[in-house]
Amino acid sequence: MQVRRLENTGAIEFIPKSFPDHRGLFVAPFQEAALVEALGHPMRIAQTNHSVSARDVIRGVHFSDVPPGQAKYVYCPQGALLDVVIDIRVGSPTFGKWDAVRLDAAEYRGLYVPEGLGHAFVALTDNTVMSYLCSTPYNPGAEHGINPLDPELGLPWGEHLGGEPVLSEKDREAPTFAEAAEQGLLPDYETCLTHYETLR
Repeated sequence: MQVRRLENTGAIEFIPKSFPDHRGLFVAPFQEAALVEALGHPMRIAQTNHSVSARDVIRGVHFSDVPPGQAKYVYCPQGALLDVVIDIRVGSPTFGKWDAVRLDAAEYRGLYVPEGLGHAFVALTDNTVMSYLCSTPYNPGAEHGINPLDPELGLPWGEHLGGEPVLSEKDREAPTFAEAAEQGLLPDYETCLTHYETLR
């Protein structure tokens, strides 16, 4: 398992080795030992999520209140998607910056998204599947969103879209990045760092 820490957000990309043969392929997209070595602590798995998206569907930008927040380990077992992680932690030296990683069923790369970061993706093919391992269960009262088409974020959808973006009503009506900051919805960087320490 190769590991790469993303430059702008601190999210971590994991690249597993796959084993193809005449029967098909075997791969282990999530490996706890590699995650613990990279993070310095294990990830509690409280819930798994599974989404299926048509081409040009954008899901996100989603995030949760910290603490406890919700860390995610995501990978794409079918199709292909562009996964985007945004540093929305107020006070962070990389506040407002983002990283983008292609996840697909060719390489089965995984991405660890720590608590306090924003997460979104666009499906690059029909029937794209995203699998999520989540550290906390869904808590609707602590879940928030930012409009993924907000030009201030400048997320790289355009070059990857085959047509008009498809969004849920909730994501389309989500506040802009500036509005989320004004409303006090964004996580605090120092609070996030303190929370990360409690996980060690």
